[in-house]
Amino acid sequence: MAKAETLTAAEAAALLHLHVKRVQSLARAGELPATRVGRKWLFSRARIEALCGVTRTAPLTRGVELSARNQLRGRILGVRRDGIMAEVRLEIGGQELVSVITRSSVDRLKLRVGQEVLAVIKSTEVMIGKEGTH
Repeated sequence: MAKAETLTAAEAAALLHLHVKRVQSLARAGELPATRVGRKWLFSRARIEALCGVTRTAPLTRGVELSARNQLRGRILGVRRDGIMAEVRLEIGGQELVSVITRSSVDRLKLRVGQEVLAVIKSTEVMIGKEGTH
């Protein structure tokens, strides 16, 4: 069965790990992409999954390869959370790389200063991966 292209506020809240009232408030403020239909909010599944860092590839675990070739190992220098987004600063080969990802991804991966992670660069996006999170 195919997944619906739109999500209700409750479904979006579950994906974002937020309370449904918070999701509605963010949509009302224009901080979360949504469409109001009558008294209900509808959310694009693709856009919410993109905010969550959900990809259509296999999860990053030992023994699984990604299609992205630009994978750089680095150490986390800092994590700054702000609203639904977070900034992760990495040190890779003596250089600093900054990635902006969702706060829920930082929490789900349990990212902390000093941890070794994998930066996956695909086009203009830098994703963060960590082995052994499952």
